[in-house]
Amino acid sequence: MATSLRRAVGTPLLYFFILGDILGAGVYVLVGEVAAESGGAVWLPLIVALGLAALTAASYAELATKYPRAGGSAHYATEAFGRAAGSVVGFCMLAAGVVSVAALARAFAGDYLRELVSAPVLPVVVVFLAALAALNIRGVRESLGANAVATAVEVGGLLLIVGLGLWVVLRGDGDPGQLAEVGTPENGVVGATLAGAVLAFYSFVGFETSVNLAEEVRDPRRSYPRALFGALLTAGVVYLLVGLVAGAAVPTDVLAGSDGPLLEVVRAAGAVPPWLFAAVALVAVANGALLTGIMSSRLAYGMSRDGLLPPVLSRVLPGRRTPWVAVLATSALSLLLALTGGVSALAETLVLLLLVVFTATNAAVLALRRRPDDIPHFRVWTAVPWLGLASCLLLFTQIGAAVWLRGAVLLALGGLLALANALRARRTEPATSEA
Repeated sequence: MATSLRRAVGTPLLYFFILGDILGAGVYVLVGEVAAESGGAVWLPLIVALGLAALTAASYAELATKYPRAGGSAHYATEAFGRAAGSVVGFCMLAAGVVSVAALARAFAGDYLRELVSAPVLPVVVVFLAALAALNIRGVRESLGANAVATAVEVGGLLLIVGLGLWVVLRGDGDPGQLAEVGTPENGVVGATLAGAVLAFYSFVGFETSVNLAEEVRDPRRSYPRALFGALLTAGVVYLLVGLVAGAAVPTDVLAGSDGPLLEVVRAAGAVPPWLFAAVALVAVANGALLTGIMSSRLAYGMSRDGLLPPVLSRVLPGRRTPWVAVLATSALSLLLALTGGVSALAETLVLLLLVVFTATNAAVLALRRRPDDIPHFRVWTAVPWLGLASCLLLFTQIGAAVWLRGAVLLALGGLLALANALRARRTEPATSEA
């Protein structure tokens, strides 16, 4: 039975994968939250967040071209610090992915869908996740082809917001002066910018999932850095434009108090029916769930092949050569979380889990450079992973106590997985020595 994945992804498909995952559904609610933390100058925290994200993205570019394996962050941590570290990092990444898909499934069945049709939440969630799993099993090329179309719709929706917001400003109904307002009653300029940048940073995560596709990229050492930095720059430009027009077209208090801040721009313009933008938002949610589902299944496959998860998860469908067992397992866990309604408590820990992963990845770049190798790969300046570590530590300080408590439970589960893998390795070592 074949156990390797098919190299079917070129630079354009990889670019759209990363871009679609970064843009995601978060931007449709993010602008209002950033405005509440930083004031009308929404664009400033977005620029700061882009710089922070680019630091860790550069570390991923080096490791993905040096170790093009489906295990991604877990494989890097295993190479640098051993199987126990790889188990913890892989578990954090996998938990974040599974919870994210569950949350997006619930979001798909929420207000945006009700703008178009009335349907019970639970059946919608089941059908939604089943459709994503089927597309994922059919093949990565088909999945990424659908992602390319969805990403185009997604970017088109955001560009529509840019055009509508600019129209509102040009006709005199906006207030460009709000773009210079930085600070809130609780925070000054620096504090407000940092608080907004922490929220804005969440919108740039997604690039880390793409490393799990490195094994399916035809020429990862050439394609991955181009696709990664191109997608990150594109997302940054789009976010900056959206932040500028939203901050100028809509009063800051209205923007900050809305659960659908970009819909406020649509309403202010008055030229596009709300249901049309709701349809675009649904495409964004579905696309984000598809890409995160691909990541989760490939990560489970890679961890299984590295001996960090049960070997059954590394089974590949003959012909299609997709990790069908891993797809079904991760989809089932997402469905369980979505149906039990426990997603909201875990969703707040996603950023904490990802910061653990990012810290390990930046540290792995420095640790693995001590090993001699003759593999040609992308290499960043030594200062970059150090700055990436510093950015993670800075963001850790912004995590609330309640989130730390919930995150500690998940990290403890990851620790138990690491312990189980360590004990299993000890039992197999004597048998290997005897052989």
